[in-house]
Amino acid sequence: MKTMLSFIWTRLRTKYGIVLALFVLWVGFFDEENSMLQHFQNKRKLAQLTEQESYLRTKIVSDKRKIQELQTNLTNLEKFAREEFLMRKENEDVFLVVEED
Repeated sequence: MKTMLSFIWTRLRTKYGIVLALFVLWVGFFDEENSMLQHFQNKRKLAQLTEQESYLRTKIVSDKRKIQELQTNLTNLEKFAREEFLMRKENEDVFLVVEED
């Protein structure tokens, strides 16, 4: 192991080794588009987007179920319209109860 490290060290001390090390540092950390830091940020963002995608897929399924329920049952449609859009029948009073925290 020690001989391997000394071999690598002797190779890096040459002008070609120094140029190679600088190139690896530049590409690995300082290059804007292809840096290792950018790679790790992209992996983190991909994980977040994947999680968001699964959440949105479940929300789409529940919304489709609600739409199907509203299209097939008129009482549910009336209930939804009253609750969400505060619609009312003629000669009817609607009272909103607002809870204070």
